[in-house]
Amino acid sequence: MTYYTLAELNQMSQVAFTEAIGAVYEHTPSIASHVWEQRPFQDVEHLHREMVAIVERMNSDETLALIQAHPDLGSKTKMADASVQEQSGVGLDRLTAEEFDRFQNLNQAYKNKFGFPFIVAVKNHTKASILEAFDRRLRNTIDAEKAQALAEINQIAHFRLVNLVKDLL
Repeated sequence: MTYYTLAELNQMSQVAFTEAIGAVYEHTPSIASHVWEQRPFQDVEHLHREMVAIVERMNSDETLALIQAHPDLGSKTKMADASVQEQSGVGLDRLTAEEFDRFQNLNQAYKNKFGFPFIVAVKNHTKASILEAFDRRLRNTIDAEKAQALAEINQIAHFRLVNLVKDLL
């Protein structure tokens, strides 16, 4: 993985900047492209706040596309490198057959109800707490789940930024 200093990011062209941090939001490099215009960033928190502000200004179609860009938890489908690392960190790449079936059933029930994948910042969880969150959140309204999905996506983006930017000044 390549790491960047904040000074390097602040000096990059828009194309280089977007290439460097475009994967912070899953398959949505346009957020990085837009946030580039807000340079210079004082620290990672400032950069993250500006990215969150862009997400908050998205229309409903754009936010739905951002949510739908995320993979199912515990799936064996192709996903972004960061998602692979995050899911493997809590053992979602090593599920037993029974656990795999449970995750697949919950993923499908969630998508059937809400029309988008279940999203959780797995670094904050264990397999057990993710399963509990599935059960609890399946009782939510679609509006509550869209808001929760975006909050989780912003938390994931924060974790990814902290991993990418190693020198804050």
